[in-house]
Amino acid sequence: MQQPQIQLLTLAQLSAGQEWRLSLAHDRDHHLLIWITRGQGRLLLDGQRRGLGAYNALWIPARSLFAMELGFQCVGHAVVIPENTKLRLPDIPRQLRIREVQAQAELSALIELAQRELHQGRPLQQDALEAQAALMSVWLHRQIMSEEHITARPNAGARLSARFCALLAQRHPKGGSMADHAAELGVTPTHLTRAVKAATGKSAADLLSERSCHAARRLLGETDQTAAEIAAYLGFGSAAYFTRFMQQHSGLPPSKLR
Repeated sequence: MQQPQIQLLTLAQLSAGQEWRLSLAHDRDHHLLIWITRGQGRLLLDGQRRGLGAYNALWIPARSLFAMELGFQCVGHAVVIPENTKLRLPDIPRQLRIREVQAQAELSALIELAQRELHQGRPLQQDALEAQAALMSVWLHRQIMSEEHITARPNAGARLSARFCALLAQRHPKGGSMADHAAELGVTPTHLTRAVKAATGKSAADLLSERSCHAARRLLGETDQTAAEIAAYLGFGSAAYFTRFMQQHSGLPPSKLR
């Protein structure tokens, strides 16, 4: 079986030209280092919704819930790193606004070296990319350690939102109701909804639905499973209910999304 490899993608390649692949809340089975060099957008990460701009570095560990709404002129790259890597990577999601010109140049140079390596196609390419990813990890750790990026402790509502998003990403896509998540977190559904809404602009139920919709659209586009099989896998009571859900959340039935 071929081992997963380090990849370098543009933001357009990361979304595969389909906005929903980034804009719907979801998690991935690999780590992502995203370097935005131009444009603006919105980011959901670590249970909070924030603005996104030029010279933002995003560290998104595998199994972290996130979403990105990118403006038309947003430009950047994503380094895709396999989850089972031996690299010493940060273990929590981070958004870093890089203001120091030297630090901006350092990460841009590492991205350019990785691009050159991919285009040249020389022997031991993955070894070289792993070495460059190791240097990116050092860069990340240094930035996280700097005083500029030491953040204040979030309030109780933001911490609860982060815990909910982490729990959501750990579970199977059919993962239970919002009330189930609230019970596991030791709070009432009302309190959870209020906290998540304040931190992300969306309710806990909205994020549950987005994650299910993202998983469904990915399976419809990337596998030959029938709509009924996907419905059962995602925990829908029937194929008809699954069709209504997709129509409501995407505007199209499963047959049109395939």
